[in-house]
Amino acid sequence: MRIVLSGASGGGKSTLLAALAARGFAVVAEPGRRLVKAELAVRGTALPWVDGLAFVRRLVALAEADLDAAPAGVVFFDRGLVDAAMHLHHVAGVPIPEAARRAYRSPVFLVPPWREIYVADAARRHGFADGVAEYERLAAAYPALGYDVAILPKASVAARVDLILTTLRL
Repeated sequence: MRIVLSGASGGGKSTLLAALAARGFAVVAEPGRRLVKAELAVRGTALPWVDGLAFVRRLVALAEADLDAAPAGVVFFDRGLVDAAMHLHHVAGVPIPEAARRAYRSPVFLVPPWREIYVADAARRHGFADGVAEYERLAAAYPALGYDVAILPKASVAARVDLILTTLRL
């Protein structure tokens, strides 16, 4: 069962993923952060602030590879193919692939924009307003692709994880 956590940048997805991993679940870290880290390590140019199109094309490929490599059983993804494909659609008008419609189990868990916990860093150089716009695109994209969406409340990590697991009956 592949479950995706999506939504606003800086909304707590990675923290939720770490908490799910601590409870013994398989997790897949956010492709965008992994790609930025790898590009910075080799002084590459496939970075959102250098060559955004190259970045997002590699992001889609990485998200597809993550799905192919996912182990059997319950796996939580911090973002994934829909997020990457939606970003490519946004920057280049490339249609969202059909595989994005069946990549994950419903519901998709969205974290809303949360200014109080938002932090920019080396991999997240965009501002809070960009994260809000991204959230709005994703909140529209997932239902358009046939997914049910569960918006997580602005609550403690433990409360959010409990809600996810209760919703999924895990």
